[in-house]
Amino acid sequence: MLSAGRPFAFVFSPQRLSVLLMALLTLLVAGCSSAPRAPSVSGTEAERRVEQPARETSWHQLPGWSQDQPMAAWSAFRESCSRLERKPLWREVCADARRVDPLNAGAIQRFFESRFVPYQVTNDDGSATGLITGYYEPILRGSRVRGGPYQTPLYRYPRYWKRHTHVGPTRAALMQSGDLDGTELVWVDDPVEAAYLQIQGSGRIEMADGSTMRVAYAGTNNQPFESFARRLIERGEITPAEATLAGVRDWARHHPNQVESMLNVNPRMVFFRELTGSEALADTSGPVGALGVPLTSERSIAVDPSEIPLGAPVFLSTTQPLSDQPLQRLMVAQDTGSAVKGAVRADFYWGHGDAAGEAASRMKQRGKMWVLMPKP
Repeated sequence: MLSAGRPFAFVFSPQRLSVLLMALLTLLVAGCSSAPRAPSVSGTEAERRVEQPARETSWHQLPGWSQDQPMAAWSAFRESCSRLERKPLWREVCADARRVDPLNAGAIQRFFESRFVPYQVTNDDGSATGLITGYYEPILRGSRVRGGPYQTPLYRYPRYWKRHTHVGPTRAALMQSGDLDGTELVWVDDPVEAAYLQIQGSGRIEMADGSTMRVAYAGTNNQPFESFARRLIERGEITPAEATLAGVRDWARHHPNQVESMLNVNPRMVFFRELTGSEALADTSGPVGALGVPLTSERSIAVDPSEIPLGAPVFLSTTQPLSDQPLQRLMVAQDTGSAVKGAVRADFYWGHGDAAGEAASRMKQRGKMWVLMPKP
């Protein structure tokens, strides 16, 4: 997932806004989900942390709850139940959910209000506000065979490396050494989009033969991440407002001979694997998150599973990217990310494609969260 800077809901002079955006861009990868997302249904400790009487609140204290349409999150919650129903705490409520009419908005709202208790999430220091970023599933164009516009490879994880412990050469060194020759998984037509796919960690590729390939994170060279967008800002090549996929892609079109050196600013290399069979899902499905179920556009979030139980409904109150317009809706915690750490911290899944990418790249808002837990 890609997260670029955004202003808070205040008015700034152009000079102060530029300084703020520069500061936020240093956190470019703070909301990125290039970490592995291993399926997990654990969360007992997180459930214990949530269920403290002092945090319990009432439904009317959730800002925007009555204006939201929980029905839009119903399919995401039912997906969660396919994993949660194995756990005693969730077994009964998930069984009852199967008897709710999925097209009856009133019944769905009454179900949540009668079967769940909202708990406001707070940080260790007692504060109730945290960072909300965004991520998405990129769509690239590619071919299994190199040729024509398809000149940029995505690589498999090298077989001779030890996963999670091997510190490999930097991206620049790997690209120059030829050590990755023969490990190409697919060839795509845009090196910048390939670089952003590495930040997101998963995506889909529309193949030249008309088929679709879905790829997922397989590991890295364990080098630190460095933002090439931030470097372009520091050099005066782009403005902070242009530090998005579209902005960097536009810069690359005008500086084709500098693209490789720009990408080599980041020493990290992410490797991929092809998803097949049931993992690949339908083209209309979202990628599979850490819970092991497909993500739902604008209704799934990534959380810190040590603070929020994976699979739980979460009411989110934040604002739209680069705006003070409220974004208040019921979400479902179905994913994790290496940069998503802390209680009041979430990554908002925007969906797939360029429009979702633009929203995700601009989202770095402040927000509050309430986790919904089944009534005893």
